[in-house]
Amino acid sequence: MALYSIDNNGQLDQIREFDFKLEKEIQKLTEENLQTIFGLEFIKSEFSLNNFRIDTLAFDKDASSFVIIEYKRDKNFSVIDQGYAYLSLMLNNKADFILEFNETQKNTLRRDDVDWSQSKVMFVSPSFTSYQREAINFKDLPIELWEIKRYNNKTVNYSKIQTAGAQESVKTISRQDETIEKVSKEIKVYTEEEHLSSGTDATKELYDKFKKAILNLDELEVQPKKKYIAFVGDTNVVDIEIQRNALKMHINLKKGELDDSKNLTRDVSEIGHYGNGDFELQIRNDENLEYIMSLIKQSIKKNKS
Repeated sequence: MALYSIDNNGQLDQIREFDFKLEKEIQKLTEENLQTIFGLEFIKSEFSLNNFRIDTLAFDKDASSFVIIEYKRDKNFSVIDQGYAYLSLMLNNKADFILEFNETQKNTLRRDDVDWSQSKVMFVSPSFTSYQREAINFKDLPIELWEIKRYNNKTVNYSKIQTAGAQESVKTISRQDETIEKVSKEIKVYTEEEHLSSGTDATKELYDKFKKAILNLDELEVQPKKKYIAFVGDTNVVDIEIQRNALKMHINLKKGELDDSKNLTRDVSEIGHYGNGDFELQIRNDENLEYIMSLIKQSIKKNKS
């Protein structure tokens, strides 16, 4: 699809793609804006270990896990083979990753502070082949593909390649590959289905109703995490925990930022809890659905540009 800018006379000027000449250009741009793009903390560039060289080592504070980022301009590589090789390297050398974090960050980590099960690899490239796109079509693959496009009007776009309604588990191929099998025993990608399995049919129906209403508000990404399902813009907008007979919802706004005239939310700013934000809702029916959407709109305004 062609893109155009509008000049002062109302005429359209076509915006053309401005290719990256080197992988280093993509790496430098991404590393300098890691928090803005992915919400990740930068740890190390060109992290070398055991004959491997990781382009970017990052940390996901929300998931308490490490993230490996690799940049590619060529298309001749296997996302599965390389992704699992990096994850295997991490799991076999946990102390080295923690040491690197502790030597470069202000705060320190212990081994128990890291949730290794949520580790993942991200590949960033100007384009991926149809084979590479199909290779990630599993519901529980700890590997993400991100396309980066740069344009001649100084605009850049990062776009995550979505799996096409994947139903198959990567475990179906793990028996054929020792590395995949070993990594899959420790790293787990969470799905909506797993979260919903803890609820009744009525709870599942209630979640589906609220999910559709939330996604109708804005273009958000649904990201199942270990403890909750996140609805994400630039960062988490609202997080939902599936309980047996209810939904527990956390709205990602700080104390004093939410206008809740009906006082449906509970202040959890001083209480330990899963999910992001200082406001919690216990939902057992759809009686206040429209009003709750008005609360979520306030979070969207702050957490999605």
